[in-house]
Order: sequence, then C-alpha cells, then structure tokens
Amino acid sequence: MKRALLLVIAVVACLGGLYALQGRAAPKPVPRAAEPRPQPSAAEPAAEPPRASAPDEVPGQVRYIAVGGGATPEYTEVSLEQDLELAAQTLRGPGLLMFAGGSDSASVRLQRKPGKASLLARLGELFDPRGARDSEYRRTRLIAQTANLENFETNFSLVASSGREPLLVWVASHGVQGDHARDNHIELWGGEPMTVAHLDELAASATRPLRFVIASCYSGGFAELAFAHAEAADGPARSPRCGLFAGTWDRQTSGCDPNPDRRSQEGYSMHVLHALRGEDREGKQLPLHELDLDGDGKISLLEAHTRARIASHSIDVPTTTSERYLREVEHREAALNPKLLPEEHAVIARLGARLGLATKAAAEQRYKEISARLDGLEDDLDAADDELEHAQNRLSAELLARWPILSDPYHDEFASTVAKNESAISKALTESRLAQAYQSARDQVDEISARASALDPDEAEVLRLLRAYETLGLASALAARGGATYAYYQTLLACERSVP
Repeated sequence: MKRALLLVIAVVACLGGLYALQGRAAPKPVPRAAEPRPQPSAAEPAAEPPRASAPDEVPGQVRYIAVGGGATPEYTEVSLEQDLELAAQTLRGPGLLMFAGGSDSASVRLQRKPGKASLLARLGELFDPRGARDSEYRRTRLIAQTANLENFETNFSLVASSGREPLLVWVASHGVQGDHARDNHIELWGGEPMTVAHLDELAASATRPLRFVIASCYSGGFAELAFAHAEAADGPARSPRCGLFAGTWDRQTSGCDPNPDRRSQEGYSMHVLHALRGEDREGKQLPLHELDLDGDGKISLLEAHTRARIASHSIDVPTTTSERYLREVEHREAALNPKLLPEEHAVIARLGARLGLATKAAAEQRYKEISARLDGLEDDLDAADDELEHAQNRLSAELLARWPILSDPYHDEFASTVAKNESAISKALTESRLAQAYQSARDQVDEISARASALDPDEAEVLRLLRAYETLGLASALAARGGATYAYYQTLLACERSVP
C-alpha cells in the first residue's frame, strides 16, 4: 500500500566545552549579535529561543542530548526544527543540541504557498516527480552542531560515560526499516545511518542510565535495546536503559511536515513534549489528573507517551522497550488487572471512549472493517498507479519526439529550447489528448490516495487500543508468573516512568 507518511524525529545538543575536554579545537562559534537570524514568515509564528547550554559545561552536567533533521535539506522539514525548539524549552538542561547541517546551514524546508505551476514545474512533474519541488528553504533558528554520525558518536560517548545521573537522548529524524528490527536506522545528516545495533555498541560503554525517546518511522526497532547486544536471544540488557518510540519497528509514523502551522501537525514529539509541560497539543494547560496516571504529582516520560497514544489522530502506533520485552517473554494473556499498568488502563478507558469502542471485541470488529476498506483501496490504487504510469510514458514520448532534451534540465540547450518553444510545449502539456489522459490518471491516483490517507489514522487508533488490551493481558500473566523475568520487566517500566 502506498501509504507513505514519513515521520521521524531526533534530538541532540552539544557544548563547546566538550571539544576542549577532548583536546580538540572548538568549532568556530556562530555569531549571535553581528549576524541577523532568519525571520519567520507570517505563516510561521516567531518561536521562543531555545535554551542554550553554557559552553563551559562539563559532560557530567549534561542532562539531555537532542538530535534532529534529515539527511539533506529536502528531508529536514520545519516541524523537526519546531520539535527541537520545544524540546529545548521543555527538558531540564543543560543539554546538547545537534540539528541537520548546523547553525550555518540553510537546511530548513518549508512548504511554499500554492500558486499556478510554472512550465518548468509541470515538466519536472512529468519527467522527474519529487515531493519537495514546491518548497523553499531558510537557515535554521537553532544554535546547533551538525547532526552527522561523527558528532553524535563523539558527543554521546563522552557525555554518556561522564557522571551517574540519567541521560535522556531525544531523537527527531527520518527512519528506515531493515530486514530485522536491529537493522533499522535513523538517517543523520549526509545520509549516514545510525542503526539499532550501532547505538547498542555505543551505549555499552555508558556509565549513566540511558533513556531514549525516538520519533521516526520504524523507530520501534530501537526497542531491541531492551536486550543485550540488541538481540532477544542474548537476554536482558546489562546496562540500565530504556526507550519510548513513535511507532513499531515495521510501521511509518507522522511528524515530518513542511507546513509551519502547528495546528496542521500531529507528530509524536509535539504531543509528548506538550504533555511533559502539562499541556494539550495546542499548549493549553490540562488538569494534572489527566496526565498524572499514578497520582504522584509528576508527569513521567511514560505518562506523556500515553497521552500521545490517547490524544493523537495520526498514523502513529507508539511502543516502548517494556512492551517489546513483554511480547518476547510472555505469550499468553490473563484476566486484566487495571492497577498493574495504569497507563494501559488509561488508553483502554479514554481512547476506547473517544472511539466509541467499549470492549475488545468491538475494537477487533472495527479493526477488521477498516483493514478491509484499506485493502480494497490498495487494490484500487495499484490499478490507478499502473494507468498513471502508462499515461505518463505516452505523454513523455510524445513530447520527447518533438523536443528530445526536455527530460534533461542540465543539457546545454535545455533553457534555450524551452524559451524558444514555451507556448508549444505548454500547449502539448495541457491541451493534447494524451495530456488530458495523463491529468485524469493523476486525479484518480490523488483521489484514492486521499481516501486511504483519511483512513490510516483511524486504523492506527484502533490498533493502539487493541495493543493496550494485549499489553495489559500479557503483563497480568507475567505478574502472576513472577520471577526474574517479571523483575526485569518492572525495571524497564521504572526506567520509562522516570521524570526528565
């Protein structure tokens, strides 16, 4: 099914003092007074400047690392920058920040206001379609290092092995699925992959307890960190660590949006960070009891994660290390004990009420109905895609028969050919019989895709509810069994329930 909604999210922050401690020259500081920072457009409200760590902080004082952005500016949507800004305003510092190409890079992608497509844009859509062609770019507002693999490895290794206080690593980036969960990776700047297996290697030398929050497609692959060497067969991890993730290892997520209007976004990071602030997704204060599920007067990472599962209308199906471990060690469900996991009970009660699904059986029936509709749309979309490809090939051949270099904008004669024949090319692209057939096929694909995209969040919400029933049933069975396996499950839960 072509339900491709990319979303990923990474958060990492850096201190200049780290370089002095390593005996290396610190990077040239970004000017803050003499050089003006980029100004937001009318559609992009000015954001509160992110908290910045003092450059002389020592690694042991760093409480969080936040990493964000994509492999290139095309995949560094403005929502990722907004998520890192919100993280810096929310998390207890000092923290280290890494984002895309760094402070000096024009690496933030914003959606351009729609207008009449130019002839070049129409030719590009025919010969070389790409999603970011309607975008514009600006310099980031963040004071941050480049979010490449080398910077992450260097800074994480130094900070994670300095001190004893828990370290939070927040990631907002794009993710890629591998053949196995431990092969999944997030894409850092320059397309460099950070795999689950490599992060496990880096974490093995940490002296500080680690909490990971990763918002990206296929981020649930990092739940393998519950196990030693990120391998279930090797048993529980020997170092204290846990994680919360925007989606399971085999599902895409939301969160990468070039539209700067936060009201149009539904990303996991936005929901979780606002929940940690005691707010809904729009920043309005919530009664504490809606978020504080264990009644201790604080909002934990797991409680904020639970809020995202309940309140988000998105394709996300968030998961955790404790969920992954539970499904590995327990395979039967027992009668539900609501007191055992107040987070799962909250999802069952509140999400179930919002969806009008009071029982597990009702949720299962709804899920079957939505899945059947999506399967039907998938078949329709496959057929429509085939027709679009056929129409595209025929129209392309007709144009190239008259102007052979139109498919190569780098050809020396491309610009002069378009200028000389602009009217005739435009007419062939819009008025010919093949052009009309091509446009009709595009409209059909768009219409089916829109119907599927509208159903995808409905399917995800019901799946979240079903997984909550399953998790509580499995945990109830494991609790009855007890022993070392249950004790480690409780250790993971305690880690996820920490307050950042």
